[in-house]
Amino acid sequence: MDAALSVSSERLAELTSWHADWRGLRVVVFGLGVTGFAVADTLVELGAAVLVVGGPGDQERRDLLRVIGADFVEQTDQAVVPDELDAFAADLVVASPGYPPHHALHAWARAAGLPVWGDIELAWRLRDKVVGSDGRPADWILVTGTNGKTTTTQLTATMLVTGGLRAAPAGNIGIPVLDAIRDPAGFDALVIELSSHQLHWMPGRGAITPLAAVCLNLADDHLEWHGSAAAYRDAKAKVYDGVGIACVYNLADLATREMVEEAEVQDGARAIGFGLGVPGPSDFGMVEGILVDRAFLEERRSSALELATLDDLRAAGLDSPHMTANVLAAAALARAAGVAPGDVRDAVRGFRVGAHRNQRVAEADGIVWVDDSKATNAHAAQASLAAYPSVVWIAGGLLKGIDPEPLVERHAGRLRAAVLIGEDRSALRAAFARHAPGVTVVEVDATDTEVMPSAVRAAASLAQAGDAVLLAPAAASFDQFDDYADRGDRFARAVRELLEP
Repeated sequence: MDAALSVSSERLAELTSWHADWRGLRVVVFGLGVTGFAVADTLVELGAAVLVVGGPGDQERRDLLRVIGADFVEQTDQAVVPDELDAFAADLVVASPGYPPHHALHAWARAAGLPVWGDIELAWRLRDKVVGSDGRPADWILVTGTNGKTTTTQLTATMLVTGGLRAAPAGNIGIPVLDAIRDPAGFDALVIELSSHQLHWMPGRGAITPLAAVCLNLADDHLEWHGSAAAYRDAKAKVYDGVGIACVYNLADLATREMVEEAEVQDGARAIGFGLGVPGPSDFGMVEGILVDRAFLEERRSSALELATLDDLRAAGLDSPHMTANVLAAAALARAAGVAPGDVRDAVRGFRVGAHRNQRVAEADGIVWVDDSKATNAHAAQASLAAYPSVVWIAGGLLKGIDPEPLVERHAGRLRAAVLIGEDRSALRAAFARHAPGVTVVEVDATDTEVMPSAVRAAASLAQAGDAVLLAPAAASFDQFDDYADRGDRFARAVRELLEP
C-alpha cells in the first residue's frame, strides 16, 4: 500500500462519528437511486467531496445533486468505467445495493485499492448525529430473511411504538437508514430491514452492534448477484454479528440456527427461537391458539407469557402460517427491547398488512383476487400458494437464477391453472411440463402496458367459484414493470376494470 492510501486508511478508521472531521474526504458513490442519493446528500452535508456515478437514472435526482454540490458522471456502458473516476482521486467508495461485486465499477475499486463501504456502515458511523430521549444514539434492531422482512420490520416498529418508544422502520423497506439517523426528532430505536446486498457490504467482527437481529428464513435467492448459494447464505448470516441482547432464529429453518451458532456476539446475548409449535424454554411459539413468550420471564421452564391469540391475528390479516411466524419473530425482537406483552398484543390488534403482501384486491362470484406482488422469489411464492386450496396462479418475470421446478412440483395439486408472464417464461413452462402436465398453462406475450390486463382476463376465463386468482410471481419485476409495487398496482387496476366495467 502506498503512503497516500496508508494515510487515507488511518483517517477512515477515525471517522466513527457525525462529529468527526469528514471535510475534504473524496468519495465516489456507486448509484443514484434512493440509497445513492441519501449517501451523497449525507456526505455533502459533512463537507466531503462527492462524485456519483450511475446510469441515466432519475433526472430530478441529478438536478438535486447539482443543488447540493455533488458531481455526477453517467456510465453509459456498464462494462466501461468512466475516465472521470481515476481523475477524481477518491479516498473511499460507498456502494449502493444494486451494484453486484462482479460489476465493472467494483473491479475498478479493487484495482485501485479503495475501501468500499455500504450505506449501512456509513449510517452506523454517523448514528450519533441525533440522540434519543435517553441521550444515546438509537438502538438498532436488524431484520433479514428471504421472505417476510418488510412485514416483520413494520410489526416490530409498531410494537416498539405501542410500547412507548420513539421508533421507526428503515432500510430496505424504502426509508434509507441515512435519512432516519438524520431525522431531527431522534429515535430510541430503528428497526432496519436489510437485503442480502446490503449485508454483503456490512463490516463484520462486531463493527456494528445491534441490540437484536433475526434471519427469518433462508432459501436460494439473488444468486446472480452473489454468485452462489453459499455467498448468499454468508451475507445473510452477517445480521447476527455483534448482537447484544437477542439472536432470533426460525426453529423450522436449521440454516438460521446454524447462523446463530456461528455468530460472534456480545457476552450475554441469547439465542431465541420462534416457531408455530409449543415452544421450549427461551423460545416463542403457539399453545392452543395463543402466541406465547417462554424467553423473557424468570419462570420460563414452567410457564409462559400470553402475547396474542389467533383471533387477534385473524382480524389483522396475519393468521396464515407464514404471517403468524412473522408476528412471533417481531414479538421476540420487541420483547428483547423491553416491550411489555400487553403492548405486543395491542400492536397486533391495530396492525394491518401493507400493500402487495397477500392483499385481497376483490372478491366476486366466489373468486378471490389476491395481490402478492411482493413474492419476488420462490420462497415467498411458496408461502403464498400454501395459503389457498385452489389457485389460478399468475407467475413469472425475472427468476434471478432460481430453478422454479421444486415450487411447481410442490403445489401442482392445488393449481387449477397458471398464467405465465415475463421474460423467463420458458423455465416456468418447462417446470409445468415436467411436474404438472395436467394443469392448464396460458402464456401472455404482450407489451408492457397490456401484459397485466391480458393476464387478468386469462385468469378470469380459467377461475371457478372457490378459487383464488393469485399474483405471486416468484420473480423480480424489472423486465416489464418499474418494481413490484407497480406490478401489483397494475394487477389491482386490471381486476377492478374487469369486475367494474
